[in-house]
Parts: sequence; C-alpha cells; structure tokens
Amino acid sequence: MRTPVVVIGAGQAGLAMSHHLTGRGIDHVVLDRGEVANSWRTERWDSLRLLTPNWMTRLPGHRYDGPDPDGFMTKDETISLLSSYGQSFGAPVRSHVTVEHVRARCGGFDVLTDQGTWTCDSVVAATGASSEPRLPAVAADVPARIDQLTALQYRNPSQLSSGDVLVVGASASGAQIADELQRSGRNVTLAVGDHIRLPRTYRGHDIHWWMDAIGQLDERYEEVEDLTRARRLPSLQLVGSPERRTLDINSLVSEGVRVTGKLMRVSGNVAQFSGGLANLVANADLKQNRLFDRIDEHAAEHLVDASVPEPTRPEPTVVGEAPTELELSGFDTIVWATGYRPKYGWLDTVAFDQRGRLMHDGGVCAVPGLYLLGLPFLRRRKSSFIDGVGPDSAELASHLHAHLDHRTRV
Repeated sequence: MRTPVVVIGAGQAGLAMSHHLTGRGIDHVVLDRGEVANSWRTERWDSLRLLTPNWMTRLPGHRYDGPDPDGFMTKDETISLLSSYGQSFGAPVRSHVTVEHVRARCGGFDVLTDQGTWTCDSVVAATGASSEPRLPAVAADVPARIDQLTALQYRNPSQLSSGDVLVVGASASGAQIADELQRSGRNVTLAVGDHIRLPRTYRGHDIHWWMDAIGQLDERYEEVEDLTRARRLPSLQLVGSPERRTLDINSLVSEGVRVTGKLMRVSGNVAQFSGGLANLVANADLKQNRLFDRIDEHAAEHLVDASVPEPTRPEPTVVGEAPTELELSGFDTIVWATGYRPKYGWLDTVAFDQRGRLMHDGGVCAVPGLYLLGLPFLRRRKSSFIDGVGPDSAELASHLHAHLDHRTRV
C-alpha cells in the first residue's frame, strides 16, 4: 500500500493534522489501534471532564458554538466531538490497525502494521504524551496483597476494594481521583510531590481565560530558557466541573483527605514519605501568586479593572503535621497518578539519540519526513490541549508540505 503521508493516532492531534493535509490536497491515511478518540474511550475514568472550558475547544475548522461555553465537556461528549469532527471533513481513518514498526528507508518510510505495510514519504506520530504511565521504582516494593492500579486503569470508586486508598501524585489526575474517592466514602491519603496550584476562577473569569489573555498559553518553545523543564512541568491542579469549583490541597484536606509528602520508599509494610511537604506547597503558592501578579498587571494595563472584580487571592495552603511514615496494613489499594510518557517503541532507532530520546525541534524530527504532534509544549505552552494542536499542526503541515515538494523536485 502506498500513500504520501501516514498519520499514526486518531485523537485530537492526528485529526487536526488530517484536516490540514486534506485542505492542502495531500493524500494520507490515519491509522489507529482502536477507534477515533481511542484513549478517551479506553484509558479515562468515567467522571473525567476536560480541564479547559468549552470555549477553548477549538480545532482546525471547528469552534465550540454550544449553549455552555463556560462548561467542561464530559468524557462521552469529548468522544462524540472528536468522532463528528473527523467525519466532518472525511478524515481517512483506518481503525483497529496496530502499528508494529516504522522503518526509515532511503527517501521515505515503511510502516509495518498487523494489517500490512504502508510505504510513504512522511510519517506523523500523533499518539500523544499519555501512552503509558510513569511508575516509580518503589511500586515494586509494595506488599503483594495491596492492589495497584494507574490513573490510566482507574474508572470509578466501585472498582476498588473497600479499604483505605493511597493516591500517589497530586497533579490533575491524582487530585481528581483522590477527591472522587473521598467523596465516595473512602479514607484517602494523598502523597504530594511537585504540583501547580491554581484556582478554577480568578477575578470573575476561568483561569484559562486569563492565561489566554496574557499570552501565556501561546508562549513558544523558542522563548523559554529551560525548555526541558517546561516540558516536564506537572499538569495544573484543576478539575472541570459544572459548578466551576476549585480543587487544591486545601479543598481536599477540608473534605477529609490526609496528605503526606512525596512517597520515597516502601520498607516491608511501612511507607516512608519526604518531610518536605511544607516547602512543596509553599513553592506552589509562590508560583500561583506570581501568575496572579501578571494577571493583575495585564488587567490594569488594558483597562479592564472596572469590568472585573477586585483581586481576591486564595488562602495559603495549610497542611499541618504530615506523617513521614505510615503502616500499609490498613490500605487495600494504591493508585499511581505519577504522570505519563509517550511510547514510541515502534519507531526506528535512528530517530533516537544515545540516551533514547527522540531528536526533534518543535516536532520536526532529525530524520527527514518524520514529525511529532500532541506532546506537552511541543511548539507552544498549550500544545497538549485540544486548543493547541490546531496551530501546532498548521505549522508542521506547512513544513511537511515543503518536504514533499522538495522530494518531488529532487
């Protein structure tokens, strides 16, 4: 089988790229191991909603025009959105095709799948950043009687045994899962590592409205001093909910969640935690206030102070005395919400450096004709959002088009 471009992944990033390729008249195929929005269908918990408000649900050729612009799409609504979006321009999706290997060859690629081989000039890897969970080494030391599952495996509280739950990780996934489990009547302990604290709303607007207004979400990868660090930042400690509530350490503690520092080791039946929780939350509060400073300056400079409420900042995080050791005898389950990483085991080894890192510049790989899409801060700070894959895919589609033209001329 022959086509100029193979796009791997039929989620938001792959469909956005397909839209641009279709608009440029470039023949291509989109391959997915499942169906459109497969990760949303199979790797997200039941109550999950988008962290970004509906008005930010912008894709190439699509803008949200529904009745609830300040709401947050549910998991099922997001699946429906992406499915109808692909259908709207006839995205050439081939479902239930597993890519086994992408082999670079002279002037192009062979994409080996469980349903045959595609020969192409260019490949776009649009499988995103959440292909597999990051499990810390300490997981191997947990007593065998304790159930362990990752945020990708968690679905709802009824899935878990009736005993206490330890949730490890306090970014978006960990905070939301701990919140849901505590509200279901479980006794939850949350092990807190590095996190980014933000309120759902500030001065009458969603926090993403402000970050969009001050230009932070459009900050480009060439503009940051430490891009590696920027790409590793944890997800925002937020939840999308109809009541637009704030989810942070303070709100979790008020619900009865017990918080500890970062889980460091498990020795027999004892879990040991870092004693640096106070420093972690203080640092998160400091960064939050720096963002508020930028927002307030923007409001003053653009004369919108009269149209928004006066600044009212959240109270500092209060954690009290956090235990540094806990007996695991009372815990039945550990939920690992310790982040995700992309998985490109099917890519040719020539795409990686000696340390196993993909070599690319804003998604343009060192291997000519190979592109990445949907990763955190790929080309701009919002790259991993639905709102970010559109502008990223537009720039990469332009580069890809030039690559194909060059090949034609040669």
